[in-house]
Amino acid sequence: MTAPKKTIGDLGENAGVKYLLDKGYKIICRNYHSRYGEIDIIAEKDDVLALVEVRTRNQFSPSLPRETVDCKKQQKIIKTAYDYFLKNECTLQPRFDVIEILYRKGTDDILSLQHIPDAFYAG
Repeated sequence: MTAPKKTIGDLGENAGVKYLLDKGYKIICRNYHSRYGEIDIIAEKDDVLALVEVRTRNQFSPSLPRETVDCKKQQKIIKTAYDYFLKNECTLQPRFDVIEILYRKGTDDILSLQHIPDAFYAG
């Protein structure tokens, strides 16, 4: 039986948060919502504010997780980021990242995690 989508998403987001913390990032916010969409993780390190989309798929998925962050999804994330900056003062350089995670189907085993800084741009 396939795990519910929310459970799989939580598995990936939790792994993404752990990865970022291990790399020295400070987590500012998880699951920031606006009327446009959601940003999974907002984290800072040095002079960068990373706005991170986490994509989790099983190892038999026909596409890589990063390939599912299409132009439409990117626009939702960008609009949500604008909403975040309107409501939160920030002097850091924003950057849009993707964390892609592959897991073993039917388990919670993470097979791979790849962090893609600057995965897309808002301009």
